Amino acid sequence: MPVHVERAELPGIGVRHDILTDEGRRLSVVNMRDGGRVLAISDEDDPDRADESIELTDDEATALSEVLGGSLILTQVAGLRDHIAGLFMEQIPVRADSPFVGHPMGDTRARTLTRCSIVAIVRDAGVVPSPEPADLLGAGDALIVVGTREGLDKLVRIIGGEAPAHG
Repeated sequence: MPVHVERAELPGIGVRHDILTDEGRRLSVVNMRDGGRVLAISDEDDPDRADESIELTDDEATALSEVLGGSLILTQVAGLRDHIAGLFMEQIPVRADSPFVGHPMGDTRARTLTRCSIVAIVRDAGVVPSPEPADLLGAGDALIVVGTREGLDKLVRIIGGEAPAHG
């Protein structure tokens, strides 16, 4: 069920966006006029007063959005398994000895050779959702892949350098 987001103008301050959680708590993000932002949890008895608030830097706000966005993608993809027989999701590590480290993702030819789709790349710097063929792979990356069991097994071998990335 979609979550309702309330928007409130705060004259002289900025804009507040509120989300009411299933537990009845109000989570607010205040985008300040000066470019700053505050994450707040409202007092249960007074929605205009915060129990706790945290000022976020630009880098912290970006990291938080990437973490939340990435975990949402993983949750949604994992949920597909419950609805579609024969479709699986797997996290495939890109080891330092993979022949694809430093190469574009398209070089794996994942979709062509295995009929699997790489739906995200998870790395230390965050998540790359819906990666493009030109996105470079790095040692330590994890590929979030959707496909058949057979296709996923073949892609694990390709990424590991155990199977050629051609016909």
